[in-house]
Amino acid sequence: MTGSEGVEPVIRVVLADDHRLFREGVASLLQRAPDLDLVGSAASGEEAIALVDELGPEVVLMDLNMPGLGGIAATRELRARHPEVGVVVLTMLEDDASVFAALQAGARGYVLKDAERGDLVRAIRAVASGEALLCAPVAQRVLDQFGAEPAAPAPPTLTPATHVATEPPGDASLDRLTPRELEVLRLIAAGQRNSDIAETLVISQKTVGNHISSIFAKLHIRDRVHAVLRARQAGLGGEGP
Repeated sequence: MTGSEGVEPVIRVVLADDHRLFREGVASLLQRAPDLDLVGSAASGEEAIALVDELGPEVVLMDLNMPGLGGIAATRELRARHPEVGVVVLTMLEDDASVFAALQAGARGYVLKDAERGDLVRAIRAVASGEALLCAPVAQRVLDQFGAEPAAPAPPTLTPATHVATEPPGDASLDRLTPRELEVLRLIAAGQRNSDIAETLVISQKTVGNHISSIFAKLHIRDRVHAVLRARQAGLGGEGP
């Protein structure tokens, strides 16, 4: 982001979608937000990567179905080359395979194309600030997928697409977490913010942040979305103390 004192920082955005009319619609939407600047549009994954290399945006809006390099592969490549850039998937697809493949590729936001306009703007702002945001239907699918029998191994009859949806990102073991870190992880899975966790555990927000950084490092995860996935799969309930 760039900006000076007294001026709201501008979030630079690149859009990747192979439908010209849709790109124009998103451009019109972003023009109404003074803190968002659409700096480039691409019609394929390859074009999106080239634009990010050239322009260095904070956020990329990524369609999944595009000619050539698709959105999942493009997201994975972007996260490898530019880990500081946040990817928000913008698609009509909300099936389990698409959602979890995108999250595992490194997307930090997932918004459906028929969502309210404000949902997309909120997702861009959240991802640019280092958070993660899933639209409500997708968030519910994530919780449903990892809330039912989360510790059970995948049976051999599952399809490869389902394996993608249930495979945890990184090391699945929570053994390296301290009891306090496990408690913080459980509260993250319950949807609590850092301030809520600090109040619940009677510790400072700085201490909460330190615990979260340690959790992310030990579990090789990048954000709160993946923390929720890991907690749910490990059977950590979202209930408060």
